[in-house]
Amino acid sequence: MTFKHIPRYRPLQIVANLTRALQMVWRIAARWTVFNTVLVLLQGFLPLATLYLVKRVVDFVTSNITAPDKSAVFEQALFWIILAGAVALLSALTRALGEYAAEAQSLYVTDAIADILHEQSIAVDLRYYEDPSYYDTLHRAQKEAPFRPTKIVNGLIQLAQNSISLLGILVLLISFGGWTASLLILVGLPGVTLRMMHSKRLYTFDKNQTEKERRANFYHNVLVDVPFAKEVRLFNLGELFKDRYHQLRTEIRNGKLSLGARRVRSELMAQTLVTLALFGALAWFAWRALNGTLSLGDVLVYFLGFQGGLNFLQGLLRALAGLYEDNLFLTNLYHFLDLQPAIQSPDNPQVVPQPMQNGLSFEQVSFHYPGRSQPALQDINIRIAPGEVIALVGENGSGKTTLVKLLCRLYDPTQGTIKADHIDIRDFNPSEWRKQIGITFQDFARYAMTVRENIWLGNPENDPTLELVTRAAERAGADEFIRNLPKGYETMLGHWFFQGQELSGGEWQKIALARNFWREANILVLDEPTSALDAIAEEKLFQAFRTVLAKRTGILISHRFSTVQMADCIYVLDNGQIIESGTHAELLANKGHYAYLYQSQAQYYQMED
Repeated sequence: MTFKHIPRYRPLQIVANLTRALQMVWRIAARWTVFNTVLVLLQGFLPLATLYLVKRVVDFVTSNITAPDKSAVFEQALFWIILAGAVALLSALTRALGEYAAEAQSLYVTDAIADILHEQSIAVDLRYYEDPSYYDTLHRAQKEAPFRPTKIVNGLIQLAQNSISLLGILVLLISFGGWTASLLILVGLPGVTLRMMHSKRLYTFDKNQTEKERRANFYHNVLVDVPFAKEVRLFNLGELFKDRYHQLRTEIRNGKLSLGARRVRSELMAQTLVTLALFGALAWFAWRALNGTLSLGDVLVYFLGFQGGLNFLQGLLRALAGLYEDNLFLTNLYHFLDLQPAIQSPDNPQVVPQPMQNGLSFEQVSFHYPGRSQPALQDINIRIAPGEVIALVGENGSGKTTLVKLLCRLYDPTQGTIKADHIDIRDFNPSEWRKQIGITFQDFARYAMTVRENIWLGNPENDPTLELVTRAAERAGADEFIRNLPKGYETMLGHWFFQGQELSGGEWQKIALARNFWREANILVLDEPTSALDAIAEEKLFQAFRTVLAKRTGILISHRFSTVQMADCIYVLDNGQIIESGTHAELLANKGHYAYLYQSQAQYYQMED
């Protein structure tokens, strides 16, 4: 599956996208949106009131300039001045409240959009995380989503505000002459056209730069994150990755600056046209005043009105261009949110058997990874009774971990079925089925949380009492070293946060195993569970593993033959197929592929005569 193509939206689709953004913002922050809308619309009327009051003051003063009683004239003028001042204060108040409301709305929407992105990231299937173009889609969504929906709402509000103010100004200008109103409209159009063209170029540029930006972020993480720190210093890789990061950021920066310079040139041309129109209108108003057809107040209001009208028109057209730009970039968010997981719960899911009476069965299971022609698994047939432990053995890429992914329903088989007590696991709710599986992957996670929380994450629905957490840690052989940590089970792990303690690889693996044992699942899967453990810790682990299993089902994946010997049945995989199965002794007696692998490993432990 690919994500590189993003559809081109037609006008009706643009309206649909904008409507979707409005609904999203309304659902998240309705009250703040209403408050912000009222304030912004009020700000649309206040400039007209200010113009009217200024005209009244100027006309009153000029008409009474020769009056003998100046005090009386001033007292009457003072009323209009005070009223104009009150309107100015009201305008300042609405602006301040509007900024606060817009900030509150933005914060609510930004946090809620992050929640939506997280929810969708959890919902999509594992296969998306194994497709590089998915990360391009996710990167673009994360980059634009937090502010674009709010920007659309505010853009529409600004559009309404500027429309109200502009309408009043046009009525005013038409009263002085229709040509000025027409001129006002004409000089604003080039600016919005140029801005929309710039938005399209910027969107195309950003889409094409996504992989470069992600690669630059990767180089940055190599330089600053703990997992790479040792090798960066040991192999002297710092300058290499620093130079690569610098080169990519330079290319991205130069591209953006080039677009910015092009935008500045375009806007300068548009602004030149606006300036010529503004001062040409002022010259015309001055000429009419000198010829006695306009009063001084008329000239002042006419000029301020024409200037304000240009500002309102530019604001309106900028809002339109901004909506066009926001719609383009919102396609990134919608494209991500519209991804549909293939692993879904059936309408009427079966009840997951707890515990299983008949066990698990893989029946003619085959699987292809998306986009690959070579099958990862072919015709797999395995039966596992409750309480039975099986082992999966094979070289890297033979399909062992893929088989476990299918069992966990991280993928579904291309052909065949996996059954639990004769029920296809696709008939279960995936989340309910996964609760029955405890698994420790070879690439287990290391959480920058306390020891207790690290273990508790294996089943966060249970209360992490110290007694139960300790029991899980004891089974994994982790309790002894945990008690020697500065704060025991309350010690923060990792170096992300203050007073965090870093563990050895083997200690982290024991924490991951304890997380698995804490889960108390009916099926326990250990993927290379002892790769970082010494021989003594390995022996203790498998003694505990056998004790924990009781009537549960166990699956081991390992390259260490000391590990798999405890299994009731060993399945040997090669190129996605089971080529041998039996106990350790039986497989050695067969002198097949298992015996070859065993002897190849054992020779390093045997003394030569």
